[in-house]
Order: sequence, then C-alpha cells, then structure tokens
Amino acid sequence: MPAAKSEKLSDENPNFRITNNNAIDVHVGRRVRLRRTLLGLSQEQLGEALSITFQQVQKYERGSNRISASRLWDIGQILDVPVSFFFDGMSDDTKDHSPRKMKIGDAGEVGETPLDPMARRETLELVRAYYQISDTSVRKRITEMVKAVATSLPQE
Repeated sequence: MPAAKSEKLSDENPNFRITNNNAIDVHVGRRVRLRRTLLGLSQEQLGEALSITFQQVQKYERGSNRISASRLWDIGQILDVPVSFFFDGMSDDTKDHSPRKMKIGDAGEVGETPLDPMARRETLELVRAYYQISDTSVRKRITEMVKAVATSLPQE
C-alpha cells in the first residue's frame, strides 16, 4: 500500500504563507495583547475568562493560531472593545497579506513590519501610569506638556 503523499510544511507550500503566522493574524494578536495589557490582565486571567489555557492566549497573541470569529467576539466583550478594535491601525502592507490576496498573488513575501508604537512596552507603561493619576486636571496638564515638548523637538 503506497504511503500517502504528505504535504510539505515549508515556504515551498503555497498555503504556508497564508495559514502560518499570517500578518493579519499577527496584527490582531498584537491588538489583543495591547488591550489585555492596558487593562492589567494576565494571559492566565484572559484564558480563564475564555475557558482556555494561557498557552492558547499566547498563541493567539503571537498570531501562530488564528482566532475564530466567535472567539474574537468573546475577547472583545471581555476586553470591553468592539471587534473592529483588533483591526484598527492595520498597515496597507499587512492588509495586502489577507489570505484572499495571498492566494491570487497580489501580495509579496510576509516581512517584518515595524513595531506599532501602541504595542510597545514603554507606551503601555506610560498609559497605565497616566491613568493612575486620578486628578483629570493634572492629566490634562501632563498631556499638554508632552505635546509641547514633542512639537519643540527637531523631527528626525
């Protein structure tokens, strides 16, 4: 009995780029991580709320496992954001890596995209510290100060 032809699991397989760490899945995962971190939730806490393991949450956040529509809806409900939040800020390059466009050959190779400033740890820490200031007038003055400093510095 001949052995079944096994499908290659490499870049030689045309579906590999579509199903493995697709740029859109990575973007959605980063947005899940961003919102979870801003709320101060651990992967374990989010996993518990979803009745899944924290390892599964890690896989979602890395983009190595796709998030189904119903699971994304649940995540949005838990993190108190609309589903559209997870697609906000998507670059044109990332959009070009949708499975539909990949299949018809409209997109090039999946490359590293620059890290979104909103996904950086320092941004998350700054936002978390900012919202720990309970006095809204102090927060407003800090915002004005940061804007003034940013506009006064020479642009690179």
